[in-house]
Amino acid sequence: MAGKRTFTMIKPDAVENGHIGPIIEKITSAGFKIKALKFTQMSKRDAQEFYAIHKERPFFGELVAFMTRGPIVAAILEKENAVEDFRMLIGATNPAEAAEGTIRKLFAKDIGENAVHGSDSDENATIEGAFHFSGREIF
Repeated sequence: MAGKRTFTMIKPDAVENGHIGPIIEKITSAGFKIKALKFTQMSKRDAQEFYAIHKERPFFGELVAFMTRGPIVAAILEKENAVEDFRMLIGATNPAEAAEGTIRKLFAKDIGENAVHGSDSDENATIEGAFHFSGREIF
């Protein structure tokens, strides 16, 4: 399903601020179909593994602490050109630079607490989706 699926997480800040419903509404209104959805919380080990690519960066500890401070909503989404279309829908990593109407512009506080994660490639979408969901959880 490369090219047709992407992975997202609604991060702890957006969950804490009650934005799950409005974010899911934006996603489905943009034509994405939800193929898997889970309300869960990452352990420290989960977050360290998921974000291992950033382990040498100075913000790694803060990122792990942030992503484990509360629950997240993980989802696999389907649509033609899923990764690229979803990246456009969520907007720039820094919400101050995100386009009007994007999820991060609407719901993120700053670059560190930016409401949602979106896969940056088809390959990472597959890896990230498999990290959070078993095959029987994906429809």
